[in-house]
Amino acid sequence: MAATDHARSTARHRGRAVGELVRDWRTRRRRSQLDLALDVGVSTRHLSCVETGRSRPSPELVLALAHHLDVPLRERNALLLAAGYAPRYAERDLDDPEMATARTSIQRLLDAHDPYPGVVVDRAWNIVLANAAAGVLAAGVPDEVLGTSPNVYRLCLHPRGLAPRTTNFVEWAGHLLDQLRRSIVLTDDPALAALEDEVRSYPNVVAIAPLITDAPPDDSTLLVPFRVATPQGELSMFTTLTSFGTPRDVTLAELAIELFYPADARSAALLGGAGVRAATTR
Repeated sequence: MAATDHARSTARHRGRAVGELVRDWRTRRRRSQLDLALDVGVSTRHLSCVETGRSRPSPELVLALAHHLDVPLRERNALLLAAGYAPRYAERDLDDPEMATARTSIQRLLDAHDPYPGVVVDRAWNIVLANAAAGVLAAGVPDEVLGTSPNVYRLCLHPRGLAPRTTNFVEWAGHLLDQLRRSIVLTDDPALAALEDEVRSYPNVVAIAPLITDAPPDDSTLLVPFRVATPQGELSMFTTLTSFGTPRDVTLAELAIELFYPADARSAALLGGAGVRAATTR
């Protein structure tokens, strides 16, 4: 998977000058040349020369610009390649022996979260690891929706996925679509843009599009809950996203751990009881 993602990213940027890429990222982050130059410690004239191709930046300058523009590690490698330098950040598969410590730590965190669901997603929001309790969420979803690598957005928004069982679907779908849009802005990833086009084309998502609003909810809830119906009753949950704080590997940098927590005592009792778990194994 890692090699495929690297090849896709490299192909997307092939032929583009490093200055053009820097300018694109600066524009996306809404930074002026003066503001960025002051942060990096170079003159505005020098930064302008880099962006127009009149000056070739050193690898240290490329990485400094990428740091201050919050460019993801995958795209930092692409910037280095465009400038004529070797990539700085390795990209290993999660099952690589060198990733054993990180993978064990992630699995330990997921297992400790049981009986509450927990999953690990990659940059495209495909589920790459999960704990046993995550079966509560996917129970009854057909294989053609789950696929070989279940995707969080397809699972939650597809009309044959969890959407029919999500009792606050308009609110939850609005949250997910906003989250996906923010991921696209952060990463400039065409795969995420294609995923957004796909899920927005689902008939159930098209039907509720006029109801989705950016306005805050009237009930002033602190968190957007995920409410899903089960044979034992409705589960109401909220989620947290956790990532590695200082990754130096592209794969680790793109992983996020999503943990689900019960939003009320009834949901805690249902998740902790045998009834819901038994229903998912039938």
